[in-house]
Amino acid sequence: MSTARDLILVVLGLPAERPVAHGDLSLALAGAEAIDLLGSGALTLDGDRLVPGPGPTTGDRLLDTAAASLTRREPYDTVDEWPWRRGTELAAAYAGDLERDGLLKHQRGHFGFRSAHTVLVDSPARRAAEARRADGEPVLAALLAATGIEGEPDETVESLTGDAVTTVLAAVGDAVTQLEAVRLRRDVENAAFDNVWRA
Repeated sequence: MSTARDLILVVLGLPAERPVAHGDLSLALAGAEAIDLLGSGALTLDGDRLVPGPGPTTGDRLLDTAAASLTRREPYDTVDEWPWRRGTELAAAYAGDLERDGLLKHQRGHFGFRSAHTVLVDSPARRAAEARRADGEPVLAALLAATGIEGEPDETVESLTGDAVTTVLAAVGDAVTQLEAVRLRRDVENAAFDNVWRA
């Protein structure tokens, strides 16, 4: 099971009162993919550049898509650019993949109409993701912290994961912070616009 799949399984299993913004989740999923690609040898870091390797296909459709989308000519993507480039609508893509695999279902409302509410199926994949979270696995814990689900992981993350993974995790954290700043700025601008019309 990939880190990205474990991440979305944990997030989608959260109570409805603990929503995670799709943009934040998409950025974290892109980071999770980069970490899995580093682990498989399909990617290495050269400074802050993501250098594609000859790594084999992973058998995971979305992870293989991520590997295929790596820039294969210099200058390669930077680790800071990757979450933004790869992360567009990635949460929706992973949710669709889970639904295709029968791990996510839409609850039906009255008269068979689909509601917007989705539920995870109890599955070995979901239980494995939750076990990884319960064990405090450092990469998953750091990605959950970036999306605001968990508190900040302790300082041992770098020693447990290595420099390349730590660099990716830092890039995800920075991207989520930037996205939140954009949201706050938009909210302020919208409030100012509304006040002008009320005046």
